[in-house]
Amino acid sequence: MLDRDGPIPLYRQIAERIRERILSGALKPGDPVLSEAEIEAEFDVARATARRVARQLRDWGLVHTVQGEGTYVGEPGVPRNRRGTPKYHMIAEEIGRRIHNHEFLPNRPIPSEKELMREYGVAKVTAREAVARLREQGLVFTVPYRGSYVSPRGSTSAP
Repeated sequence: MLDRDGPIPLYRQIAERIRERILSGALKPGDPVLSEAEIEAEFDVARATARRVARQLRDWGLVHTVQGEGTYVGEPGVPRNRRGTPKYHMIAEEIGRRIHNHEFLPNRPIPSEKELMREYGVAKVTAREAVARLREQGLVFTVPYRGSYVSPRGSTSAP
């Protein structure tokens, strides 16, 4: 149980618990560490606290982070035991399916980055990667400072 009123910051207490999992062998080199969203849920803390946990573990040299994929036990270059399909791929596939099912119509917005972050429990960079993937597939176009919109049918570029 976390001591929420004690002198040791929450991020440090959580990092210590994950450190124990690594040192005990429960998490092995290459294994994924809890994502920010999973840390938030398991320990009932804010996203900023979850980020500090990952930073602390990196500072201790126990983990490394691969942008858009997650944080893994060990130093960079250690073969990673992937979680499966990257989260941004799964988000892009689901939004793409919703576009094909006409839940999102041509020239109408898809959920914003903030909405994707909230709905899927992911970091901003993951939401951005998902939208970038949809753009690469020609399913959406982005208008700076406005958002991303479903591309017109039969077109892969903005109007």
